[in-house]
Amino acid sequence: MAKTEIRVGGLGGQGVILNASIIGKAASIYEGKHATLIQAFGPEARGSACSAQVTISTEDIAYPYVKHPDVLVLMSQDAYNQFAPSLKPGGLVLFEEELVTLDGRLPEGARAIGIPATRFAEELGRRLVLNIVMVGFFAGVTGLLSFESVQKAVKDSVPKGTEDLNMRALEKGFEYGREAAATK
Repeated sequence: MAKTEIRVGGLGGQGVILNASIIGKAASIYEGKHATLIQAFGPEARGSACSAQVTISTEDIAYPYVKHPDVLVLMSQDAYNQFAPSLKPGGLVLFEEELVTLDGRLPEGARAIGIPATRFAEELGRRLVLNIVMVGFFAGVTGLLSFESVQKAVKDSVPKGTEDLNMRALEKGFEYGREAAATK
């Protein structure tokens, strides 16, 4: 893997920045790769547009900004509307299928795989772990990071006392992602 560019998008309050941070942490700290993270959000704390850019590479990263991502992780319709046209041809879109409706904006050869992450999070007992379900889904579908690295990064990043819930969310997303990748 030379370099993979990822953009995570959603709304403030969905855990977009934590999602991207966990991906970068798993890559850099637990797998010894290079990673950068850039975050952007609106002036409102919750409900406004929020996104993060993550670059993972086995080599030094000279430019941290993501213009045409290889992978989009999308948790809101607004994020899809804004970022879908920027996906590289042949890129991958991972999306919250109950919050995002796909249309013809994806470039040629793009693959899109959805997950009902919010529903899974609610079934686990807390809607807030939707972002961790999405991290697991990302790891399961892409294979860019090992489950063990992502697991360590999640444990290191979530509030104390929530580790068990977050591990269950991670496992749910990961297993769903592995199954979805095998059938698509």
